[in-house]
Parts: sequence; structure tokens; C-alpha cells
Amino acid sequence: MSSISAIVIAKNEENRLADCLDSLSFCDEIIVVDNGSEDRTVEIAERMGTKVFNLKSDDFSELRNYGLRKAKGDWLLYIDADERISERLKKEIDHLTRHSDRRKQLNGYFLKRKNFYFGNHEWPYIEKLERLFRKESLKSWKGQLHESPIVDGKIDVFEGFLLHYSHRDLSSMLEKTIEWSKIEAEFRFNSNHPKMTWWRFFRVMITAFFDSYIRQGGFKVGTVGLIESMYQAFSIFITYARLWEIQQKKKL
Repeated sequence: MSSISAIVIAKNEENRLADCLDSLSFCDEIIVVDNGSEDRTVEIAERMGTKVFNLKSDDFSELRNYGLRKAKGDWLLYIDADERISERLKKEIDHLTRHSDRRKQLNGYFLKRKNFYFGNHEWPYIEKLERLFRKESLKSWKGQLHESPIVDGKIDVFEGFLLHYSHRDLSSMLEKTIEWSKIEAEFRFNSNHPKMTWWRFFRVMITAFFDSYIRQGGFKVGTVGLIESMYQAFSIFITYARLWEIQQKKKL
């Protein structure tokens, strides 16, 4: 029988961390990598018996790789503090650890993520994210912001859902935009993004709105879909406005 280590990246998640950790009770080891929290995140994690490590970084691959080095399980399950493991997914993961023939064939799994915005409003689009790996097959994570795993071997997909409770309210959404747009803009600038001109703003905003409202089916969920899609357009506008600002300062 194999063991599973869950790795949670958290920052200022005192209101959501406990529910996340509860959903991981089936794991043999739970590791919380705290990214410089200023609230009770660390206290809650320690009280619930998890192993807590501190690493402050804007590089998500660095945070995930740090968890990889600290984990001792045969399988590694990556989950964020605003995510939960559904009951069906728990059973599928548990079944994986008890059947050696299946373990020999596959080295990783995609998890289907179901998003909930503004409380319990279910988003129509289902994502697939690589989040469960045999430890010996996960070489590392790469990418500062939109990180991806480097895995040797075959990868399958589970049918159970990873539940994601994001964009709880407008205040938290705006705070997140202000915090991460600067990092996103600096990343683009350091990657030699072309000079921002007026038409690029319209292009990125229209693209973001279309992706959210049409491709992902946001129009199917009424007002919530419209607000979320307009927020996506606004968020990308702020990122590129910050990029423009950086480019202007570098000219001086």
C-alpha cells in the first residue's frame, strides 16, 4: 500500500484553510508551505497537525518544488487553500493506493476542477489540472506564475472533482488584482513584451471577456457570468496598464 503526501500552498488563508485540510484527512501526510502569511494561517495549520514550512516567494514553481523536497509520500497531491477534494475523488485516490497494478502503469493524474464563484455559483467550464504524481516521476515544476509540472511517464485523469471556491466577493477579487497585476506586469516586462499601444488594451480585454463569457460558457449563469467575465477583462487591463507604466518609467 502506497502513502500520499498532500502539499498545500497558502498565504493569508485563515478563513479557508481548515476546510481544505479537513478534505485531506485521508492523506498520510499534509504539508503546508506558508508564503509569508500575516494572519492566523500558520497557527491553524499547526493546530490541525500539519507540517508547516515557511517560504516567501512570488515564484509558484519554487513553492511547489519546495513542497516536493519536503514530502515523504510515494504519491504527491497538490492542492491550494481555496480548493477541496470531493468525496468521489477521495475514493478514486484511495483506490489508487490499494492497487499496485494500476500504480505501475501510470505516474500522474489530471484532476477535473469545478469552479464556484461568488459563493456557490457553479461555473460551467471544467478545467483539467495535473495535480497528483508519483513522487519519483515528478522531476520539478517550471514557470514563475503559470507553473507546470515535468513528469516522466503516462498520465491519466480522474472522474471525481476538485472543488475550487474562488472570487468570493468583489473586495477580495480587487485585492487579488492589485497584488498580482504588478507581479504579472513585471514578468511580462522582463520577458521583453512589445511596447504597449492603445489597441493592445482593447485586444487583451476583448479576448479575456470572450474567453470567459463565450468559450467557458459564462453566459449560461446569468448575472454572475457577466460580472465574472467583465472582471476578467478588467483584471487583464490593470495588468497591462501596469506594464505600460513600467515601460514609461524605463524610458526616463
